[in-house]
Amino acid sequence: MGQGAADTVPYFCGQYRHQLDPKLRLTIPAEWREKVGTPAQFFIVPSVGEQRLLYAYPARVMSVKFRNIHNLSMADAKGRTYLRIMGARSELVGWDSQGRIRIRDDLLAHAGLTRDSGVLLVGNFEGFELWNPERWAAFAAGIDDQGLLEASQYVGV
Repeated sequence: MGQGAADTVPYFCGQYRHQLDPKLRLTIPAEWREKVGTPAQFFIVPSVGEQRLLYAYPARVMSVKFRNIHNLSMADAKGRTYLRIMGARSELVGWDSQGRIRIRDDLLAHAGLTRDSGVLLVGNFEGFELWNPERWAAFAAGIDDQGLLEASQYVGV
């Protein structure tokens, strides 16, 4: 994984197109499985809003995100509602000896992922996203250089 910070932080770059097998299992690229670390599990989290996709975050990346949860007040109704609903909708998965995962049917349906559509795995640096390839193509076509420049300024890179 490299030197320094790269040894502790997995970076997921690029994209891969895979098909769901007859049992609706998805093979995770070997390069990305290496980056997941221990435990060899990751969270599958459905998107919220108009884009319908699934986020996949290694358990150790989610543990960092969960630190904010520990500071959430019991009286924070909005925060508790989000955690309750997203916790119920999400899934913690590991892969089999061949690097395949089985995502729950409701999550596959949320993202429009079928054996016919295939799955586009898109790196987002801290994890990766699972897209219906047609939905990804429509989304990516709507981002021009100016939109990408504005987004890069927003995230500070």
